[in-house]
Amino acid sequence: MTRRQRRLALLLAALLCGGAATALVLNAFRSNLVFFYTPSQVAAHEAPLARSFRIGGLVEAGSVRREGDGMTVHFTVTDTARTVPVVYRGLLPDLFREGKGVVARGRLGADGAFLASEVLAKHDENYMPPEAADAVARARPKPPAAMDPR
Repeated sequence: MTRRQRRLALLLAALLCGGAATALVLNAFRSNLVFFYTPSQVAAHEAPLARSFRIGGLVEAGSVRREGDGMTVHFTVTDTARTVPVVYRGLLPDLFREGKGVVARGRLGADGAFLASEVLAKHDENYMPPEAADAVARARPKPPAAMDPR
């Protein structure tokens, strides 16, 4: 093998290794990427059916219901325009309350309920996750414009 052929083989091997490393990194990034959707977007079928994603908004007042096992909780997340039922099995954060902001990570079930694997709640009385705050602000109906007195 000549010097030129060895150099070419080494370059091809380096390109092959670099391409494989890039493919592995991109695949890991893709599997860990989680998008955020609002209840309105979920109701409009914009959320993925086969992948995990986050849903956020407010816990609807009067919607929290616990099953007899003490670990399964059913509640509804709303952005004031649409609602999505959520089922979560596990311990809820201490700050989880009705009428407060929440972000849940999970998948949509066959029945349309969101099956949460993780629930995140607010940090203090003024905190709402930025994604949830934006979703609630966009979903609120705009007040009618004031009449022009002219």
